[in-house]
Amino acid sequence: MWRKVSNSLVRAGAVVRRIIGAPDYDTYLAHMRERHPDLTPMSRDRFMAAQLQARFDKPGARCC
Repeated sequence: MWRKVSNSLVRAGAVVRRIIGAPDYDTYLAHMRERHPDLTPMSRDRFMAAQLQARFDKPGARCC
């Protein structure tokens, strides 16, 4: 029961982050493992800084 509630809260948090455009580090890590396994993922702090810079420098830019 608590596991279902916890999983639902995690999913709800991910949906809210997508809606407001906040970067999702866990999704980034999953993407890096799946599509770029030969590269070392950025740290959480570096990821957040890069996302902010990309958001304001190149709106709408994506890597894949």
